[in-house]
Amino acid sequence: MKKFVILGICALGLNLYSQQNNNEDKGQFTGNLFLNYQKYIRDDSIGANTKVYKENSASLDAWLFMNYRIKGFEFTLRYDGFFNSPLLNPQGSNTFHGIGYWQAHKKVDKLDITLGSFYDQLGSGILFRAYEQRQIGIDYAIQGARLQYDFLPNLRVKAFVGNQKGYLENRFGYSPQVIAGSNADYTLDLGKNGNSGTLNMGASFMNRTLDRASMDPIVAEINSYDVKDKFEPMYNVYGYNGYFTYTLGNFVLNAEYNKKSKEAIRLTDGKLHLKDGKVLYLSMSYGMSGIKIGKQKASFGLNIQGRHIENFTLRTTPNDQLLNGAISYLPSLTRQNTYRLMARYNAPAQELGEDGIQGELDLKPRKGTQITLNGSFVRSLNANGFNNKSIELFHELYGEIVQTIGKKLKLKLGLQTVLYNQERYEIHPKYANVRTLTPFGEVLIKFPKSRSLRVEFQYLKTKQDQGSFANAMVEFYLKPNISFAVGDMANVQPHRYEDMGISNRVLHYPTFFAQYIAGNSVFNIAYIKQQRGVNCSGGICRVEPAFSGVRFTVSTNF
Repeated sequence: MKKFVILGICALGLNLYSQQNNNEDKGQFTGNLFLNYQKYIRDDSIGANTKVYKENSASLDAWLFMNYRIKGFEFTLRYDGFFNSPLLNPQGSNTFHGIGYWQAHKKVDKLDITLGSFYDQLGSGILFRAYEQRQIGIDYAIQGARLQYDFLPNLRVKAFVGNQKGYLENRFGYSPQVIAGSNADYTLDLGKNGNSGTLNMGASFMNRTLDRASMDPIVAEINSYDVKDKFEPMYNVYGYNGYFTYTLGNFVLNAEYNKKSKEAIRLTDGKLHLKDGKVLYLSMSYGMSGIKIGKQKASFGLNIQGRHIENFTLRTTPNDQLLNGAISYLPSLTRQNTYRLMARYNAPAQELGEDGIQGELDLKPRKGTQITLNGSFVRSLNANGFNNKSIELFHELYGEIVQTIGKKLKLKLGLQTVLYNQERYEIHPKYANVRTLTPFGEVLIKFPKSRSLRVEFQYLKTKQDQGSFANAMVEFYLKPNISFAVGDMANVQPHRYEDMGISNRVLHYPTFFAQYIAGNSVFNIAYIKQQRGVNCSGGICRVEPAFSGVRFTVSTNF
């Protein structure tokens, strides 16, 4: 049936597109393509010797979106192709292709109707989020039906039901578990006496139902336990949340509470337990500008956020692990760094339990000067933690100052220090906590005719993990549409554990990069060596093996 529906949508889209070409209709056809080709160059010294290096010479990943709009109808189709691809399984490779996403959408007065595949979330997404992170192979689209109705200009209600898209190695199937959800969102205008103010409030409900095939192995495992550890598992898990965002001028306060009913979840002892779960999230931000300090005008911005997680494992089945079948969205609470060495150690959210807080202060004491200070701290909970006690998982202290000199020169200097619990985040029981100190800097020089030169450098000092690294990169923008970069990351003071599988010597991880932009198309080619570690995108992280080879990407809109 699914194939007939998809073929019907394709035929309708092609027919409408033909009508558009014959000027018989005013429909609009748009789309975009993203293609990623990788050529593998094996390097045993850095551990770039997984299956794709031993058995394959290259891989290709491609996504083609096609959209057609006409008379209020919208039809979307996406072709996904994976060829010898390690994207979905970093330790292996997969080859399959087909229709990865399809949708029919129509708005009738105040009713919004969606059939097929869709991405959405409840509240901030902690309770439920269907989304994709293409860079690390995630696609949690829901296939089903969604209705949304605007009762008032500021009151919106939506509901959906469907199945989550298949697992990382089953990209074109859908899990048999049924997921349903609803949300009501109301915004109240509090502005008066010339002050702007709003209060946005909402509540959500979610239900996931297990199928018999998923329940049977859960029951069998529980029946193998001692009598004191046995319990009756639930077919259904229910979740709800309540949230608000209060805005008054430059002040914003946000809070969200999420709760889920009891179900079988796997704790750190490897066994299933009957547990409920909860997440509390709070954030506050405030800013001021135009503050007079002598003859200068200053400004500042402050943002603080905190989160408490307790047994909030929410997946299509309790036996799903890592990134498989995730229903809830729990991104890292810590700063998302962009420099190569400073992004080396990230803190993925611990769904079984953590307390975290992050704060950032941005200061502009005078024109051309900006100071940023950031700090984050994450601990495990007393319950369900290793050794049944709270332990420090991660902390980061970060500071930078950016100085603009005239219109052609910008300087940046900063310092970062990190504590990273490698045992917990990367499941290495014998690895010590990583402690780093990383000074960094950047120089940007602008030249006539839109040319510029950017130089960055970092030095990560640590006695743990793989030891200390130095990194430098030079980027040159020849024209607005042409740029080049060359850099090297060197393991200048190596440290090794027995199971690392890399050479105990100074290792280099060079990068050569070129980009060309032609209209709506962007072409990138790069030669890269990348160490094994945690790769993050949008706050979601996974451990990936080392990479050595050439990457060529094409992105275009039409």
